[in-house]
Amino acid sequence: MTSPARVDVHQHIVPPVWAQALDSRGMDSGGWAIPAWSAADAISMMDEQSIATGVLSVTAPGVRLDDDAAGARSLARAVNEYGAEIVKDRPGRMGSFASIPLPDVDSALEEAAYALDILGADGVVLMSNAGGRYLGDPEFEPLWAELDRREAVVFIHPAQPPMPLLPGTPAPMADYIFDTTRTALNMVMGGVMSRHRKMKVILSHGGGFLPYAAYRFSGLTSTVIDTGRDAEDVLRDLKRFYFDTALAASPSALPSLLAFAEPGHVLYGSDWPFAPQNAGSYYNHFLEAYPDFAPGQAEAIDRGSAEVLFPRLAR
Repeated sequence: MTSPARVDVHQHIVPPVWAQALDSRGMDSGGWAIPAWSAADAISMMDEQSIATGVLSVTAPGVRLDDDAAGARSLARAVNEYGAEIVKDRPGRMGSFASIPLPDVDSALEEAAYALDILGADGVVLMSNAGGRYLGDPEFEPLWAELDRREAVVFIHPAQPPMPLLPGTPAPMADYIFDTTRTALNMVMGGVMSRHRKMKVILSHGGGFLPYAAYRFSGLTSTVIDTGRDAEDVLRDLKRFYFDTALAASPSALPSLLAFAEPGHVLYGSDWPFAPQNAGSYYNHFLEAYPDFAPGQAEAIDRGSAEVLFPRLAR
């Protein structure tokens, strides 16, 4: 690409207050160090990677760092206000997904309303699990109902599942793609995706291994597990998800993703700065050289599909 055009729906921000909160607790992102971040560095990376707009989000572990619900509410507000200031000065180059403090549903509803109505956030980001509770949990239903009422865009980012890290293996290497898949399937089996059809839900990293295993999930649902739903019904809900390409535009993952995803449901993602720039270049090269796109599909991934989800970015 010769000029910035992409909309990057999986780009991260590192608010100082969030980085300090992690550092004070001796925490990182699933065994992955918290990188330095600045708006200037983000713009520089975006120009080099042909990205016109980055929709920013805080990565795992999100804003609920311990059992302090009040602290999570305060951190979410600080993070979201910081992000809003960054976007306000660069509305064409940056957008934001607001962090909300699940599993406290009342606080999550309050912060979602504040971020979307007052701060002008482009959507919300949820971690794949909140203290070990997955997103199909029935107690989260009021939040899903409200996000659906608003026709919100919801970005699901993986978090460390409630189990120890594999020795020598940071969570982003293996556990994150597992947890993305786990929460997506939990949402479908819990009826979230069938009850709420107006919201748009983006899964990180090509949806984990959901595209690869979707027909296994739907087939076993109808033949082994008595859920009262047939395979086509489950498959239809699995196909309602959107997917980003962050760390997923590879020779094995991309064909599987494109074979499964509905038209317009694949969006560009970089995962910068947690995925370093040389990783972005590697995946961009494969994305740009991929020979089997349908007509218009590459352009839709880079920008067109995101313009539908975020009309303010439409050219």
